[in-house]
Amino acid sequence: MLNPTAAARRALPAVDRLLKLRPVEELAARYGRALVTATVREILDSHRKRLTADDAAPFDEPAFVADCAARLAKRMRASLRPVFNLSGTVLHTNLGRAVMPESAARAVAEAMTRPVNLEFELDGGGRGERDSHIEGWLRSLTGAEAAVVVNNNAAAVYLALNTLALKKDVLVSRGELIEIGGAFRMPDIMARAGCRLKEVGTTNRTHLKDYAEAISPQTAAIMKVHTSNYAIQGFTSAVPESDLARLAHEHGIPFIVDLGSGMLVDLEVFGLPHEPTPREAFAHGADLVTFSGDKLLGGPQAGLLVGTQALVARIRKNPMKRALRVDKMTLAALEAVLRLYGNPDRLAQELPGLKALTRKQAEIEAQADRVLPHLATALGGFAEASTVTCSSQIGSGSLPVDSLPSAGVAVTGGGKRKGSFVERVAAAFRALPVPVIGHIKDGAFVMDLRCLDDEAGFIAQLGQLKI
Repeated sequence: MLNPTAAARRALPAVDRLLKLRPVEELAARYGRALVTATVREILDSHRKRLTADDAAPFDEPAFVADCAARLAKRMRASLRPVFNLSGTVLHTNLGRAVMPESAARAVAEAMTRPVNLEFELDGGGRGERDSHIEGWLRSLTGAEAAVVVNNNAAAVYLALNTLALKKDVLVSRGELIEIGGAFRMPDIMARAGCRLKEVGTTNRTHLKDYAEAISPQTAAIMKVHTSNYAIQGFTSAVPESDLARLAHEHGIPFIVDLGSGMLVDLEVFGLPHEPTPREAFAHGADLVTFSGDKLLGGPQAGLLVGTQALVARIRKNPMKRALRVDKMTLAALEAVLRLYGNPDRLAQELPGLKALTRKQAEIEAQADRVLPHLATALGGFAEASTVTCSSQIGSGSLPVDSLPSAGVAVTGGGKRKGSFVERVAAAFRALPVPVIGHIKDGAFVMDLRCLDDEAGFIAQLGQLKI
């Protein structure tokens, strides 16, 4: 005689019978028979493993159907999902950095769905160069003679050094040996590029004579790295770019500037802290400048190299250029963003990142006042909501010591278990249909509203909040 567990397992319905259930057939029509069959087997297997002598409950068919539908919906839901970035960091690396303008999205959609002249010259009918689609804009916006685009700024630095300094020395101030997100360090990139890093000066003070004394026949370049993700303050000294350029040119070697984040216009015009631009670097005598496309610039992930015709021509011939090149979607988005810089008077209205950065505190405070009653209703007395003042970060390694006055809403409660409660609140907001990403500070879940551009959408889903 079978024991209760064995009997319960034998009584489980066959896969074929479950697949013939009307609701399961409807799921198969929506998701495909192969995926539904695999899900049915998965549910049966987990149910079989749960059966014990003490728990031999009969198979619940309606519960099975509901479980199957839930698992399939979760499996088919996109992993890369839109979120509300209320973290207080505008250019949040983990949340995709810059939000691109609608014009860029339209350009990408067109490039994705139709053949394009990626490497084809429409005038002559011959093979073209993909960088030509953005080179004209980069030349006019930076003052460079030529330009190349690769997949990110680390790749741009790598390609430049691998081309110009292979098996030779590159001079860099010890205070500029940065580490960027994901533990990528400038010395590691330089080593992989095949050049030898030669540190000059000290962490906080570097002088022109330090560079001059380090130059040898093995020196291939002098490089200045913009410390965009940290700042050294106090007893410091750095060599002006114009002096470094003069020294490099006296010895017949190029002067390279890595701007990191990179911006094409003077941010002070918009009431923001100054960020060095490629045009300024060239005015100081730089021969080659590298910077990112998806940070302050407001475009897609890309690394931009702009400089003299001779140096860029050498970089283009590097076999690694092909390995690091970008696709047609990136070029379409980048060109659309660069076109916006052609009309700087409208840039703060057209570029989402700059629009968020230039929002006035009073405007954000008014939005917080509008959101607060809806949030209080959604919390239903389980927690308290209040408006708060905030300090937004620019993010992605840009202007690290500068912050922007902002406003938001905060959720508090939980009594003595305040810490675990606020973690539960944060998880509940992340579980909304469009996840809300805030930050925890001083025992409160804080949502900085600087980047809230869909107020109605945010409010509409608060009714689904479950704490």
